[in-house]
Amino acid sequence: METTEQRIQIAVQKTGRLTDHSIDLLERCGLKLTRSKDQLICYGENMPIDLLLVRDDDIPGLVSEDVCDLGIVGLNVVEEKRLTRESEGRPAQFKRIYELDFGHCRLSIAGPEETPYEGPGSLENTRIATSYIGILNQYLKSNDIDAEAVFFSGAVEIAPKLGRAEYICDIVSTGSTLKANGLVEQEVLLDSEAVVIQTQKPLAAEKQALVDKILQRLDGVLQVRESKYIMLHAPKAALGAIRDLLPGTEAPTILALDGSDDKVAVHVVCRENVFWETLENLKAAGASSLLVLPVEKMLA
Repeated sequence: METTEQRIQIAVQKTGRLTDHSIDLLERCGLKLTRSKDQLICYGENMPIDLLLVRDDDIPGLVSEDVCDLGIVGLNVVEEKRLTRESEGRPAQFKRIYELDFGHCRLSIAGPEETPYEGPGSLENTRIATSYIGILNQYLKSNDIDAEAVFFSGAVEIAPKLGRAEYICDIVSTGSTLKANGLVEQEVLLDSEAVVIQTQKPLAAEKQALVDKILQRLDGVLQVRESKYIMLHAPKAALGAIRDLLPGTEAPTILALDGSDDKVAVHVVCRENVFWETLENLKAAGASSLLVLPVEKMLA
């Protein structure tokens, strides 16, 4: 029977905007999961991999302290925890190994609509409310700005209305929360997305091989998210024009059609989205019997 030491432990956000994406992505990599009764652990049925469902703020610490081998968490959390640990004289014992291209957001400074803003200099001698003290202080220091970072947890966007600060520094996705509170985004400190982090402690060879396999499968899933497999018939004389119309492709596969000397079958993977206009243009160029299929996974 496998022990905990023989299984890969992955820390994943328990609830939040990354949770469903993270679990779905791992399942698309072939992992079959069963949740524990307390809903805090997902056990891998077909692979020695378990998911620990925790607060996102705890993930870098769990990986750094070797409780978990891997973690899936936002880059904003990773950078804040790294800077916090370093300020306390504790090096961050984790490394970023993979960018997942979902959970996109940005850490930005915003201020009231009625407050004039003429660049970073406008922050001088102000108070900025945030829960990202480390990243904000790093930004202020690198820009020689004398301003006070005020720790504020919860609804940071109300800090100016409460008189606690002149500006805020918080995560922005659509900007709707800022607009609802009369705030305008002024400076972007960090563009964030979901990333995979790994403990700095060397893994046993079997564990590292499994991590490498998961990363390879992540590649296979993520690189084809917008990809489509197109099959069509084309006159040989129109192949040049049709190739030019196929978006984001490598060399297509050309197959002979039984009983036809002037037409061929064209099969190709398009790595960009295929719109109706693309198909209409292909048809106008002479293509027929067009079929577009989704691509679930692919290994280069």
